[in-house]
Amino acid sequence: MKLKDIIKGLDILNIKGDIDLNIEDIHYDSRKVSENSLFICVKGFNLDGHKFIQDALDKGSKAFIVEDDVYIDGYTFVKVKNTRKAMAKISSNFFANPTKHLNLIGVTGTNGKTTITYLLKDVLEYNNEKVGLIGTIKNIIGKREIISSRTTPESIELQKYFREMLENGNNYCVMEVSSHSLELNRVDNCEFKIGIFTNLTEEHLDFHKNLDEYRMAKEKLFYKTTVGNLINIDDIYGKKIYNSIKNLEVPVLTYGIEGDADIKAENVKIYSTGVEYKLITPKYELDVYVPISGRFTVYNSLAVIGACYLMDIPKEAILEGLKNTKGVPGRFESVNSSKGFSVIIDYAHTPDAIENILKTAREFVKGKIITVFGCGGDRDKTKRPLMGSISQKYSDLTIVTSDNPRTEDPVKIIEDILRGIDDSKQDYEVIIDRREAINNAINRAESGDIVIIAGKGHENYQIIGREKIHFDDKEVVIEILGEE
Repeated sequence: MKLKDIIKGLDILNIKGDIDLNIEDIHYDSRKVSENSLFICVKGFNLDGHKFIQDALDKGSKAFIVEDDVYIDGYTFVKVKNTRKAMAKISSNFFANPTKHLNLIGVTGTNGKTTITYLLKDVLEYNNEKVGLIGTIKNIIGKREIISSRTTPESIELQKYFREMLENGNNYCVMEVSSHSLELNRVDNCEFKIGIFTNLTEEHLDFHKNLDEYRMAKEKLFYKTTVGNLINIDDIYGKKIYNSIKNLEVPVLTYGIEGDADIKAENVKIYSTGVEYKLITPKYELDVYVPISGRFTVYNSLAVIGACYLMDIPKEAILEGLKNTKGVPGRFESVNSSKGFSVIIDYAHTPDAIENILKTAREFVKGKIITVFGCGGDRDKTKRPLMGSISQKYSDLTIVTSDNPRTEDPVKIIEDILRGIDDSKQDYEVIIDRREAINNAINRAESGDIVIIAGKGHENYQIIGREKIHFDDKEVVIEILGEE
């Protein structure tokens, strides 16, 4: 592809060199550069791509997108104001604007994104659609699965995946859209059919200055849609987003349980094996069953139903797709046990998420709730005491342990958590080693109890220092239980 076509639509400050070059690939990581490629010099939080120009040049790059004044004779340098923003447009151009030909549905919010995308994929596939998925656990293109390194990939990978989906025959893609991706231009030049907002709670305040800034980042998604938007109106920040976008040209529908909503659940019943409720929409009413427990499942399934409603998916496919869903790995995932108590693995790593799973367990537990959790290092510290307080409030026993400490001292992280715990009560323990903590919880469980292991869910590793070590909560549980 000609460089002049790749850079079409960019806000270019100046060009030095030939733009009639043939470009065979595009990269922002100099380690991946190949012959005749375009190298985009992105200024990141820790590294500046401009410092790797010589590396890219040595590996065969012929052209460069830069923010700084750089020029090397015999090569092409295109200067722009923001290379990260430019990269999104370049990526879309290079892969021939794939989202114009996909039914792309984006889900944003603090909690529920992964579950909604998986449920939506199940329902659409029940309706014989071919569906790709992009999200926290993995990216799915046909039979190919790529383990995720972040919730929303960088724009080059993202546009490449969309192109692969089209070549695979996919007509839909369901996608988690993180606030980082919206703020850092990763999803610029993506044409979404539908945007969904789940909720907003304490998370990523190490990146966003406050919850309002976090909300405004999420809100950007809803200006990128062409068919409609869905907003959880029971969420306080959902109400703010709705009031901000309700006059957009595309329809803005609400969903919820408590107040007035376009897509609403009534007569909600929660069991240990699932939820059921009466669905009210502007066009029809249905009795819905989803085989995943929890009030959060009601909200997640309402979001799925709302998206399908906007896309005119038959209500029969919605009902059967939800009824037959396989759920999501590491999301309120029950591990088989013949010992009379239950063990549940969940990704909950925010105050709101851990409160939701504990409240759900409280609705059907016959014995005690034993909760094992920790908090990640090098991340938002403000949520740590909140999670400690919530776990103590809803659990009979809380075991505070290590999560992904990264470069922080695990003891210091736990000290932050303990600031939210009433140390006058004898209902908590600290066991830093996560395997030992899980083992302790399971060995103390009795018939009728529920052991909840929160924070990591589907993750099969721990990050200690800068090293990623294999560690899978579910594997550890099965090993301790001695069952398959």
